[in-house]
Amino acid sequence: MDTIFMIPQKKLLAIISFLFLSFLINFNTASAQDAEKLFKQNCAVCHSLGKNKVVGPGLEGVGSRVPNDAWLAKWIKNNVEVLKSGDAYAAKIFAENNKGSMTVFADLKDNEITALIAYIKNPPKPKEEAVKSSGSAAKEEEKGVNPLAVLIGIIGFLVIIIGVLRGVRHTLQNLQNEKEGKPEEDAIGPWKEIKNWMAFHKRTVAVIALFLLGGVLSATWDGLMGIGVYEGYHPTQPIAFSHKIHAGDNAINCQYCHSGVERSKTAGIPTVNVCMNCHKGISKGPVTGTAEIAKIYEAAGWNAEKGIYDKPQKPIEWVKVHNLPDFVFFSHQQHVKVGKQECASCHGDVKVMTTVQQMKPLTMGWCIDCHKKTEVPGMKDNPYYESLHKKLAEKYKGQPITVDKMGGIECAKCHY
Repeated sequence: MDTIFMIPQKKLLAIISFLFLSFLINFNTASAQDAEKLFKQNCAVCHSLGKNKVVGPGLEGVGSRVPNDAWLAKWIKNNVEVLKSGDAYAAKIFAENNKGSMTVFADLKDNEITALIAYIKNPPKPKEEAVKSSGSAAKEEEKGVNPLAVLIGIIGFLVIIIGVLRGVRHTLQNLQNEKEGKPEEDAIGPWKEIKNWMAFHKRTVAVIALFLLGGVLSATWDGLMGIGVYEGYHPTQPIAFSHKIHAGDNAINCQYCHSGVERSKTAGIPTVNVCMNCHKGISKGPVTGTAEIAKIYEAAGWNAEKGIYDKPQKPIEWVKVHNLPDFVFFSHQQHVKVGKQECASCHGDVKVMTTVQQMKPLTMGWCIDCHKKTEVPGMKDNPYYESLHKKLAEKYKGQPITVDKMGGIECAKCHY
């Protein structure tokens, strides 16, 4: 009887273990090669997936512009080496982009670069386009099979089979005990059998316990690391101000509204008077008509019919999107004025956004990675730091002088 029921159960347990481990391996591999995440972490600071130029050129159609994928992989890995080799196409795009050096991504693995190139050449459709897609395509996507759900379903089915087989075995064993006149204490049940199994398989129990403990600790660690990280945060604002229309379509400079960005720690939120500089004469928007601009008039106390301020004023309660902890020092002036960083480096390409959302994680690790990759501008044309720059050039001969080489990752620079 034991032979009939125990062998299938062992096989089923082996199958479940194999499926679970396969899922973990595949899941980890997929996470390591997440091309979208790689793009956001390494490329989105300077490039958009469309035609718009951020710091570097837009990447739409890049596959047809470059010589081939192998060349593109070398360029991403180390553009400095490609330029030094005398490559004609490299020299051409270097000159077209004001001779600005791209970050060297020597740490990226070959399979990550391959996945990144595939993602750039075939980026996902924007949400707006996905909504406009045909109804049949949307239905097919809704009906798509979720591999994780299938795996969980299979494991659940196998667990049920094991439970049924064990139930049958318990019943038959108890009937046999009763027939043989054995006392009730010898009758077996699921819990008693589990205790007996654990008593004779202490090493296996210890391994399983360690495995479960590791999983719990890992999940706890991931949860704690996610506290205060608001990547993707997209709050509803009191006025549907569109950066796409203002900064993108109408090419209004960011500093016109955020005037403190070059001379203050904070970029600043524009007052309603700044809005009224234009909207005294523009009362209708291309998308929302008069509805949103009317909210500006209400806040400013502006009477559009009479053309005078004759109403009570009230503040616009904007919702802050990008928040840093109180123990972190960050200066917009230092990054924009001195470091020559584009707004998109931290805020994403706001020129294509309607209402702004947080595009970067803004974690300490993300900042440190940026400081390790970003070269210090003005190394040759800043007489104030001429002596320091000369010493750095001698110390790191032949290497790009990045922010971390000037103390950009010292704790006291941001925490004091």
